[in-house]
Amino acid sequence: MNITIASGKGGTGKTTFSTSLSAYLSQHTTVALLDCDVEEPDANIFLKVPIERRYNVTVLTPEVDMAACTGCGRCQRACQYNAIVLIKSKPLVLPELCHSCGGCYLACSERAIHEIERTIGIVETGLQGNISYAGGILNIGEHMATPLIDEVKKEMHSANFRIIDSPPGSSCPVVHSMEGSDFIILVVESTPFGFHDAAIAYDVAQSLSIPCAVVVNNLIQNYEPLFSFIQKEDIPLLGIIPHDINIAKSVSEGNSIEYMLSHYKALFDSVSNYLSNKVIS
Repeated sequence: MNITIASGKGGTGKTTFSTSLSAYLSQHTTVALLDCDVEEPDANIFLKVPIERRYNVTVLTPEVDMAACTGCGRCQRACQYNAIVLIKSKPLVLPELCHSCGGCYLACSERAIHEIERTIGIVETGLQGNISYAGGILNIGEHMATPLIDEVKKEMHSANFRIIDSPPGSSCPVVHSMEGSDFIILVVESTPFGFHDAAIAYDVAQSLSIPCAVVVNNLIQNYEPLFSFIQKEDIPLLGIIPHDINIAKSVSEGNSIEYMLSHYKALFDSVSNYLSNKVIS
């Protein structure tokens, strides 16, 4: 079962929840945690799975043979991302803007363009007990996270539960993280900002036709529009985690999993039972 843990915004406790859920489920079955938040991966800080393998992830980027180029400009006109531009009738490639679509290569009648591999990041994998881990690390300066996310998601298909720790927000990296999931859990803050962004993330899940549930985290007071939205949309509310300063302390000390499982076992019992029923049904 593929379960994406998502949030409309950063800082909702998504990774704290996903790592704790992974550790809880691993007591009874095999679990893989896939850290797809490749711009700031931190799940393994808490899981502490030894890394056994690292490999580069590459994308194709155009390279121009200036001797063969006639400066016709077809490559520039073909590129929808402004990744190749003509300066004094000579093409300049901006690799960080390239989406590796191959359009410029196809447009070049002189065959002056060929594609080369460019490393954008790495994937790390490891295993400890019943928990497998795979996470991506995007190179500094890169903004094309989706190819790296796709590579992370190719890992650990043998686990009974694959927990996908999504990036925050609702942009392309989030969509790529959600795609192919059987279920999505939104970790939501009971605040105006938390509700606004979570509602957008919920719309993304709906557009992908993936069933969704909510966990409300860091509850200080009920934000009525959020709970009205959950009720109106008939979204399962799997649990509520109150504001607890000791969670923040345990995160800063790197032992949040131990704290969460010892103090919020009933929540993870409930989530586990819900997911198990989903698997059976």
